[in-house]
Amino acid sequence: MRKYIVAGNWKMNKRLSEGVRLAEEINVAVEKAGALKCDVVIAPPFLHLTEVSKAVGNKVSVAAQNCAAEASGAYTGEVSASMLQSAGIASVIIGHSERRTFYGETDAVLAKKTGQALSCGLKVIFCIGEELSQRDNGRYFDIVKSQIENGLFHLSADEWKNIVIAYEPVWAIGTGRTATSAQAQEVHAFIRQTIAGKYGQPSADDTTILYGGSCNENNAKELFAQPDIDGGLIGGASLTAEKFIGIVTAF
Repeated sequence: MRKYIVAGNWKMNKRLSEGVRLAEEINVAVEKAGALKCDVVIAPPFLHLTEVSKAVGNKVSVAAQNCAAEASGAYTGEVSASMLQSAGIASVIIGHSERRTFYGETDAVLAKKTGQALSCGLKVIFCIGEELSQRDNGRYFDIVKSQIENGLFHLSADEWKNIVIAYEPVWAIGTGRTATSAQAQEVHAFIRQTIAGKYGQPSADDTTILYGGSCNENNAKELFAQPDIDGGLIGGASLTAEKFIGIVTAF
């Protein structure tokens, strides 16, 4: 049975002391909220990972925002999946639209990163989504299908069990423009159908699919009520504990 997840992607925000403070505040808010219907994940910058991990309890897990495509070697500035695993990190975000757009990460590179992460026992939050022109010309199904097939469909059925999909329409990230719940549901249902075509309906039904396009405390409840939306990958709204907990408790 698939899990509901709310994951906060801090991106390149917060100095170390600020990040630790935010993690502590989120931890307190989660504890006060009592029984939750979702798992809670926060993904701070690399520098913060170990200290933030110390600042949270067992109701909040910590993920990395990225990992290297190679296992080790002369790759200055990179952080390997095995390094993350050795620091106690359980999961990693791969393929975020900002990595694809600003750093030219291709499906082939993301497939390698996914393989590295899985080989080190990490779970993967794999991001897919179309740009505005692709949405407007009606190619969004083709785009998300291609990203899934080229980035993930080399995996075995057992490996697939460690994959979470995050659908993030690029045109709705940080723009103030959000996909309607119906638009989001349409693509989530298509993603699940695509997974079923490869791994079978039971695997598709067990796959967690998150929405990652400007989800906030005001629209989360409507989005999460959709049958194929299993939570959110949250950007800006994860940078304050009050807003983030508003999303966490929206189920």
